[in-house]
Amino acid sequence: MAVQFPDLSSQQGLKQLDEYLLTRSYITGYEGSRDDLAVYAALKHLPVPAEFVNISRWHSHIAALIGPSFCGAAVGVHIESEAAASAVPTSSRDLAPAAVPETTPAAATAEATPAPEADDDDLDLFGEETEEEAAAAAEREASKKAAGAKKKESGKSSVLLDVKPWDDETDMKKLEECVRSVSMQGLFWGASKLVQVVAGIKKLQIMMTIVDDEVSVDNLIEDYLTSEPNNEYIQSCDIVAFNKICEFQPFL
Repeated sequence: MAVQFPDLSSQQGLKQLDEYLLTRSYITGYEGSRDDLAVYAALKHLPVPAEFVNISRWHSHIAALIGPSFCGAAVGVHIESEAAASAVPTSSRDLAPAAVPETTPAAATAEATPAPEADDDDLDLFGEETEEEAAAAAEREASKKAAGAKKKESGKSSVLLDVKPWDDETDMKKLEECVRSVSMQGLFWGASKLVQVVAGIKKLQIMMTIVDDEVSVDNLIEDYLTSEPNNEYIQSCDIVAFNKICEFQPFL
């Protein structure tokens, strides 16, 4: 069933979207989709982060996923709202050919007289390269090498983790702080929630997005989450879902 939101330009619509994203990293499912792109486009202005924390987090996350699809540097575009009136002919008079001025005999003679040919000695087809030309050539060569050596961008994955405490006396707030304190290149923490395991014991279920070539989930669990000092609160971690993130394709 499709997810529905009221007008996202109103406070009511923004409040409902913020509450909806409280326990979610994406609009639908466990990975980015066109549903996220549709809601992203519907937000004309980013709400105040302090007032809508979950929308701000989700908006930054989706922007990070969309960004690699548009690699060119932005210069800025200004689009006129209306075309200049003088550029559009308004009558048949505007379409009439311009009058041709009468040619005098003297002018005709001047036009018929051929221009003096350039002296072959003045042409230097194989002259030495100037400093400006050499610098431009070197810059073009460097650009070609940089383009050839540019590494293909690594893919991304969305991972859902179960983080389990030692017992019912474990401080779950401290446990989540330990998880989110782990920071490294290519790791982005998402939404989380507490899930009942047995009577009195809950586990933390948390989303994260990783850059595949930069983050190993197994090393993250073994070397960071379940090692000192975090193992004071964390007993174990399990991977619940692991999905590749497809890049957004522009609409045709």
